[in-house]
Amino acid sequence: MSAPDLRRLSLNQATTEKWGMAQTIDGCARAGVGWIGLWRHKVAEIGVADTARRVRAAGLEVSSLCRGGFFPAASDSERQQRIDDNRRAIDEAVALGASVLVLVCGPAPDRDLDAARRMVEDGICAVLPYASDNGVRLAIEPLHPMFAGDRSVIVTLSQANGLAERLDSPFVGVAVDVYHVWWDPEVYAQIARAGSRILGFHVSDWLVPPPDHLLGRGMMGDGVIELRRLRQAVESAGYTGPIEVEIFNQRVWDTPGDEVLRLMKDRFSSQC
Repeated sequence: MSAPDLRRLSLNQATTEKWGMAQTIDGCARAGVGWIGLWRHKVAEIGVADTARRVRAAGLEVSSLCRGGFFPAASDSERQQRIDDNRRAIDEAVALGASVLVLVCGPAPDRDLDAARRMVEDGICAVLPYASDNGVRLAIEPLHPMFAGDRSVIVTLSQANGLAERLDSPFVGVAVDVYHVWWDPEVYAQIARAGSRILGFHVSDWLVPPPDHLLGRGMMGDGVIELRRLRQAVESAGYTGPIEVEIFNQRVWDTPGDEVLRLMKDRFSSQC
């Protein structure tokens, strides 16, 4: 199986958390990484307009904007606030040149998982016309079940696929993050099911034992995920877009950013 094309490599900003927005853009340019996955809180450091200008000036393309979602809430007014924030995120995506907004769907506010999942579907339905009108695709990202209590009630690719199928729009699909789905015995069948609805592919590795609940991702090749097989599966399903490296790990964050990018490029070619 051949290595992936380096021209598809994208740095998700989570991987270089200590870098500010301007540093991240400059670092990608120095390293010859042509794509960048943006986070809204990082964009806010210098503003949407300045970020967009710097990205264009560096010759970069934006693979995605993270994050929208977090739709469930305890009251109608809170849910409306979440919907309004997702519309703002769509506006930001347009200004930044990001065709994909990643949705981290949110936890249940009151232990009722079924109700929370209905709120997720209702929330996406509420913002979908606005996303469609603005040409922004919404990527539902299922998270590993260990995040069900604090980040998302959508915890399998099957759930995400079912939700995208019910919404039945070219502007709704799924993001496949290997850290969240590698363990699932149905993962390859669900990747094939997703097909053209795959809007993003994120790579890292699962360390054994996991060093932390949130900051436990490893550099590709340092863990146990069959990265190349998963990459081949999403490509066989039809996805040929950018591949984001997204690593939440304090040791990686404490490593100089240029060194992280050098290792990231090497491991992308040798492991993915």
